[in-house]
Amino acid sequence: MKILAIDSSTELCSVALWLDGEMLVREELAGQRHSELLLPMVHELLAEAGLDLKALDGIAFGEGPGSFTGLRIGCGVAQGLAFGADLPVAGVCTLLALAEASGAGRVIACLDARMGEVYHGVYEKTEGGWRTLNAPGLSSPQQTPDVVGEHWTGCGNGFAAHGEILRSRYAGRLVEVMPDVFPHAAEIAALGAAQFKRGLGMDAAEAAPLYIRNKVALKTSER
Repeated sequence: MKILAIDSSTELCSVALWLDGEMLVREELAGQRHSELLLPMVHELLAEAGLDLKALDGIAFGEGPGSFTGLRIGCGVAQGLAFGADLPVAGVCTLLALAEASGAGRVIACLDARMGEVYHGVYEKTEGGWRTLNAPGLSSPQQTPDVVGEHWTGCGNGFAAHGEILRSRYAGRLVEVMPDVFPHAAEIAALGAAQFKRGLGMDAAEAAPLYIRNKVALKTSER
């Protein structure tokens, strides 16, 4: 199975090619340059692999949550490439990709959502893959989902932005905190390949970002 994966949900812009389990990757801290970096990265990887886009089995993208602009760019690029090559797409949750990137078995994944909030999800690794214990949500760091037991790993830049609060929230249950872990296209590719194998690919027209929050900034009166 040959899968192209892209992620632009955070300041890290990344592209990966999953080639029957082997991986080719391009990534760069992009700031606001995702739109100018993604397609050249895609073309570089395809050229390195000696593949045409139509030789792929599908395209996976980081559907969110994350930066609104980044999610729109990633989804739009995935759709455009998929339409042109008549390929299915698969949206992969960036919080699940964070869990995968951590290498841990029990994960509290948090991304900084700004405005004093975090995007969060709770996951546990099983023999059959990841089990979602708490679906992706949005809350203040003081109100993130509770977890049962110990040996949890906290990961993502939500722990960088609100580390003191989150460490207190999960006191006695965290074995490790990894605030510098990002979702990468490599994890999007691996998780997307699993979705395609289960027949969960969809038509490009059905692809959509997972925003969770419905507005980007607070009004003056709310601030």
